[in-house]
Amino acid sequence: MAGEAKSDGSQSGPKLPQKRFFRQRAHVNIFNDIPLEYPVRPSEEDWSKLYPAYFRPMEDSQTEQAITEAKRPMSPMGTDDQVPQAKRGPGIAGSDSEISADKLAQVEFADIGCGYGGLLVALAPLYPNKLMVGMEIRTKVVDYLQRRIVALRGFQNDLVKRKDAGESVEWVDVRSKLKQEIDALSKPLDPETEELHDNGETDRLVPGHYENIAAMRINCQKYLPNFFNKAQLSKIFVLFADPHFKRRKHKARIISTTMLAEYAYVLRTGGIIYMITDVKDLYDWNVKHLDAFPLFERISDEELENDPAVPCVVNSTEEGKKVARNKGS
Repeated sequence: MAGEAKSDGSQSGPKLPQKRFFRQRAHVNIFNDIPLEYPVRPSEEDWSKLYPAYFRPMEDSQTEQAITEAKRPMSPMGTDDQVPQAKRGPGIAGSDSEISADKLAQVEFADIGCGYGGLLVALAPLYPNKLMVGMEIRTKVVDYLQRRIVALRGFQNDLVKRKDAGESVEWVDVRSKLKQEIDALSKPLDPETEELHDNGETDRLVPGHYENIAAMRINCQKYLPNFFNKAQLSKIFVLFADPHFKRRKHKARIISTTMLAEYAYVLRTGGIIYMITDVKDLYDWNVKHLDAFPLFERISDEELENDPAVPCVVNSTEEGKKVARNKGS
């Protein structure tokens, strides 16, 4: 079980934010002219602010070649023979977690409407060499998640220092931990529980040390292609999106013909868009649009069973936990 960080002033070092100080209304009008910072083209985005372990800071005068050279290899530790265990952790194997010293860093997973970041925190140690970004339009929610990630990185850095100093520090078994959390969802939901999501590991090391996740404020329905090149992403997540029940609001739904065209542009061949909702009308709408779009095809149940991301999609967000504990209602 993850350690619990103190929230009062008695603890020095990293502190996890408390969600009750970051509440915001669920709905934001995506058609409003909200002042946001965004690059003119993907190559101009300075990812070093979000992933300092993977990108060197950009300068305004940098050329395209210099920008490319500023990207570090996917392992912030360096090459494969430089402490690979500190990157992978025990029980992590397979192509998704292999360190490739000659592969330059780039974001590959995008969680659109990421909320408080439950999915990112769950996926981070499962894919320690995949950079993931949570994209959210609500200011306070983004602020909370950014602080949460900074705190988790701080806890991991402290644990690494303790380990380097000779202390015995435990590694988390990522897949066993995920199974335990899923099993725990069979327990009745405590209505007074505020933090339903897993806060992340604060007293055990995890592969990647949460350096591979970040959050940004963005209106994806306006600026998604400004951040990602064609065929850059391998996974897009759209989890428990705003259903926009009123017919006149349907144009604001995150799954639409227009948005699917943009998703198809930034997804590579074989890339996956994950969708889940507890609203039957929205589910039917999403399936209808995805089935009708010629560049997407449904994935078989057999393939989904072997996808390690699927349990996180279903169970890692607060909405997912509520649905599971309330038996689907």
